[in-house]
Amino acid sequence: MLRKILLPTIFVILGWGFWISPDFKTIAAGVSIFLFGMLSLEDGFRAFAGGTLERILKSTTDRRWKSLAFGIVSTTLMQSSSLVSVITISFLSAGLIGLAAGVGIVFGANIGTTTGAWLVAGFGLKVKISAYAMPMLVFGVLLLFQRSRALKGVGYILAGLGFLFLGIHYMKEGFEAFKDSFDLAQYAVAGYPGLFLFTGIGIAATVVMQSSHATLVLTITALAAGQITYDNALALAIGANVGTTITAIIGSLSANEQGKRLAAAHLVFNLVTGLIAIAFIHQMVAAVDWVAVRTGIAADDYSLKLAVFHTIFNVIGVVVMLPLLDWLVKLLGGMFKTVRPPVSEPKYLTDSAVDFPDTALEAVRRETLRVWSHTVNVLAGELGFQAKQIREGDDLNAIAGKQRRLPEFDVDSAYDQQVKSLYSAIVSFIARAGFSWEEQQSGEIHWLRDANQKMVEAIKAAKHLRKNLAEAVLSTNAERRAIYDNMRVQLASLVRELDEVRTESAEDTPVLSLDHLRMLLDEHCSVLNKRMAEAIRAGRLTGDEATSLMNDANYGQDIFRNLVGMGEILFVRHNRSLTEAEQEVMLSEEELKAITG
Repeated sequence: MLRKILLPTIFVILGWGFWISPDFKTIAAGVSIFLFGMLSLEDGFRAFAGGTLERILKSTTDRRWKSLAFGIVSTTLMQSSSLVSVITISFLSAGLIGLAAGVGIVFGANIGTTTGAWLVAGFGLKVKISAYAMPMLVFGVLLLFQRSRALKGVGYILAGLGFLFLGIHYMKEGFEAFKDSFDLAQYAVAGYPGLFLFTGIGIAATVVMQSSHATLVLTITALAAGQITYDNALALAIGANVGTTITAIIGSLSANEQGKRLAAAHLVFNLVTGLIAIAFIHQMVAAVDWVAVRTGIAADDYSLKLAVFHTIFNVIGVVVMLPLLDWLVKLLGGMFKTVRPPVSEPKYLTDSAVDFPDTALEAVRRETLRVWSHTVNVLAGELGFQAKQIREGDDLNAIAGKQRRLPEFDVDSAYDQQVKSLYSAIVSFIARAGFSWEEQQSGEIHWLRDANQKMVEAIKAAKHLRKNLAEAVLSTNAERRAIYDNMRVQLASLVRELDEVRTESAEDTPVLSLDHLRMLLDEHCSVLNKRMAEAIRAGRLTGDEATSLMNDANYGQDIFRNLVGMGEILFVRHNRSLTEAEQEVMLSEEELKAITG
């Protein structure tokens, strides 16, 4: 309901403003151009978020101080705490970083965002900034027409900076002209009533514009033109800081519980910071005056003093909240419980994960691991066992020997609900990623898709095998039953060993385990062929039974090869730093034949 009312209300207010004053149109146009510049700047930096930014983030968040530093530096460079927050939520949802690291980045981003106020107050209002805007727009637009993704990214950044500068220029010119016909300063409200009123206005303006930078620039330009008082400008800055959390909250709506926890942490931090600034406003103003005297800022240079205030209260917020970070993480973990999605629904393929290549890749890998977990369940049922019997190390030979018939199992229903739905979601997710994958990421996505396909093929082969398995368990032919029981026990043992390989660390060299399994396949095939030949000669198997058995042996080999191939991709290839060395260690088909022959 609120959304339906908000946009028409904004249109009415803007229309009324345009009608009463042409100078208001200049100010509004300046804000619009500035916001468009912010969007262009974000698009430009997104073009470089094709792996480089993500790898930097992963390598610089293993310590708390590194997370804080990353938030400060990245926000200073990109001039967008919103983009940094969205990237962080994306990484957190994909499981690439922990919640404590994500909260540290958000804390740092709040300090980094203060540099925008310094740039505008110290540079944007002191020079004819539009002179710098024009060349940036010209070169930026030229680069936008290039095919190279990197050049287009640079083009968006240059155009974004050009529009930012142009927007500041128009806001500054608009307020300068506006004060000759209408003095907004007459509506100033002193004391705590003014503090709360203008803090609320700052929150509302930031929620509408989705940019604390835009609210701050508007505040600084209005303050420089004398259209608002210094006290009211301080309150607007506090409100902008609190209002900027709305972007993170919106970004978390499509994220999992980790993303929601981070958005809540962002809100808590900014609320606490805002309350501290309001409660100690007089002390902070005195601190700003103290800093101004020692740094040579003029007593009446309220724009720069506002930048000092913005920095001070954000730094104080970090100093207060950083020691409480572990407590905050624990509190948020209790507030947003981890919800297990239904087996048929993806857990990691969120809208927030699709925006950046590395997060999308990790989301696909983690979802593929879920497909494997469900594949274990389906294969166990197809082979006549329970998944927990395979996972918990039960004696499969003893279980098979006691069974007089295969337990009832709806293969089609289990496959559709547990595997097919997730596989379809993975394929759709990969197609939905509209960005161009880098070469390495493109290769890894191909392998992950192949791993899913191999699991599907193994399940389908096991479905064909199950019909004769069920008949063999009921058969009075002891030889036939023994061969089929041996076959399904060997396949179930393979599933068990692969599940164990999954949990092994890199030091345990899972690639050697896979080589062992590949050699077992050739060994099993050799033993089975000899046993069948002997059974036919001895009359323990008829010709028809032997023919069916050979066909089913082929299904068994298909299952074996597909599962080992899946294990090679999913449990070995995903570790990028080890892939090359592991491929050198892995035995070739010729080497395997030489060993088993």
